[in-house]
Amino acid sequence: MKIVTFLLLSFSLLAQTNANSNAGPKSALDKPTLEAYLRYSELWIPQVAVKIDDPKPSEDLNNYFDVWVHLSYNNSTKDELYYVSKDGKNIVKGTAYDITKSPFQSTVAQLKTDQQPSFGAGAGAPVTLVVFGDFQCPVCQKEEQELRKNLPTSPLADKVRVYFTDFPLTSIHPWALKASITGRCMYHSNQSAFWDYHDWIYQNQGEINPQNLDAKVQEFAQQKGLDTMQLGRCLDDKNTAAEVERSMKQGHDLSVSATPTLFINGRKIEGALEWSVLSQLLQIEVDHQATLPKTTAKNDDQCCVVTIPSLGGK
Repeated sequence: MKIVTFLLLSFSLLAQTNANSNAGPKSALDKPTLEAYLRYSELWIPQVAVKIDDPKPSEDLNNYFDVWVHLSYNNSTKDELYYVSKDGKNIVKGTAYDITKSPFQSTVAQLKTDQQPSFGAGAGAPVTLVVFGDFQCPVCQKEEQELRKNLPTSPLADKVRVYFTDFPLTSIHPWALKASITGRCMYHSNQSAFWDYHDWIYQNQGEINPQNLDAKVQEFAQQKGLDTMQLGRCLDDKNTAAEVERSMKQGHDLSVSATPTLFINGRKIEGALEWSVLSQLLQIEVDHQATLPKTTAKNDDQCCVVTIPSLGGK
């Protein structure tokens, strides 16, 4: 049994409204027709570029296709999923749930944490918190400082494992990508070096700019006794940048468009939360996991938001 939260767009209605007497039936499976319909219904401005993937049979809704629509504008990108009926008459925008499974199971399956820096509870922790962050984002700074300060001394400390995943918003933060690449180099040195760097760069965020980032990183590395020659080689290695690109792709696949974006056992939350609120959400998940059979796998601010403009500003 599935529960669907959606906006059902009646494709035939607009077709009847705008069609002339000689026009044939329209189908949402025709890409130009679908794009024109969505531009009208979603109010995307003409400058927004639209790329539509080929339809694939949906695993979420019977008799529907999954159709991913990719938007881009001034180096900003956003991905949207639409469900299109097999007869091409209806479009569904929303989330489909299978009542027999976790509502976040598909998201959990997409989250890859094996090569990401982490802290908190050990392996097998009932709650996994994945943070998609940007080192230049002031809202991320607040969220990360809240987490780093409060979680280790909280009753949740042995129940929550936190993973950091790079998602630099390159269209609005000019030094974020290089800071992420540097972070990967710190991680390859050791986990401790990464978290020292993570805390340092957020603490000093306001003093960093594209012109002085390299010098400040070198100064930090020297203070921590890190091998600056090895660091330089890592920064020049294209494989390091590729790691950040993979993290960004993972974020795009999960429709991340703002930082910080948190995933609590797959539950997506955008924006910074006060610790009093975040701790309640984490506790809710801890309590929920405790009700599951033991055999159940666990897998079951504008400064930091990339927006695609539309008429009306929505």
